[in-house]
Amino acid sequence: MEFSKIFIILFIFQVLFPCNMSTQAAPANSNLFREYIGAEFNNVKFSDVPINSNVEFHFILSFAIDYDTSGSPSPTNGKFNVFWDSDNLGPSQVSSIKSSHSNVKVALSLGGDSVGDGSAYFNPSSVDSWVSNAVSSLTDIIRQYNLDGIDIDYEHFNADPDTFAECIGQLVKTLKKNGLISFASIAPFDDDDVQSHYKALWKSYGDLIDYVNFQFYAYDQGTTVSQFINYFNTQSSNYNGGNVLASFISDGSGGLTPENGFFTACNRLKSQNKLHGIFIWSADDSKRNGFRYEKQSQALLAISH
Repeated sequence: MEFSKIFIILFIFQVLFPCNMSTQAAPANSNLFREYIGAEFNNVKFSDVPINSNVEFHFILSFAIDYDTSGSPSPTNGKFNVFWDSDNLGPSQVSSIKSSHSNVKVALSLGGDSVGDGSAYFNPSSVDSWVSNAVSSLTDIIRQYNLDGIDIDYEHFNADPDTFAECIGQLVKTLKKNGLISFASIAPFDDDDVQSHYKALWKSYGDLIDYVNFQFYAYDQGTTVSQFINYFNTQSSNYNGGNVLASFISDGSGGLTPENGFFTACNRLKSQNKLHGIFIWSADDSKRNGFRYEKQSQALLAISH
């Protein structure tokens, strides 16, 4: 009888106080490596990039943008077009790299910093119309390229955080429900306006976001190892329960660079069971140094995690 009472009390407690994102156990170490590719049109190819067979590898095509492709691009309310180097990174190349490497998946990133000579704005006419257009246009691109996931990298906004959250959340939910993608990520950085939009998305739809590609390289050039760890812990708190990835920019223009201790920081995170993966911006820039740090990143991740 007492056991029944306890069971009923526990059941009621669970109904009244269900687990949510804020109470999830932190993710563990992972062997996930991700790299953005194709934004700079310098003829980089998937096959140029070294791929370690002992990691999970994601290429992220940069970018698909809901702007037209005219000489002076303007917003199209969710009707996405390809703005990456599709001559070198087309459907046949996607098929080839995935056939050659069973551990490779390919995603596309939405938005980015700029389009043409201006900033790329998230600029919906309404939630319903934007979502409808986005689902339709991205379904076509995802099927044409046989892609596996999407990344959200809008950095400029002509909409409030709640509108952004609903548009992106409904888009990801629909693409997953329709079996078009198996993962989704977001790519915020430490800017008040940017964070307000992505944190609103996380609050409402965080359960649909598999990875947080936090742009740690947007912090000041000359970031130290201890500063990087502090930044990482802060953002892990902002995106509580999420797979926040460590990151650097391969041209060395910001954040903690490999030369100044990035891999030291990663090893420290790994010892704390917090290294959920590494991503790099970008293969385009890494081409000139022979992808040295892609090799080093993957070697670190491939060690038993």
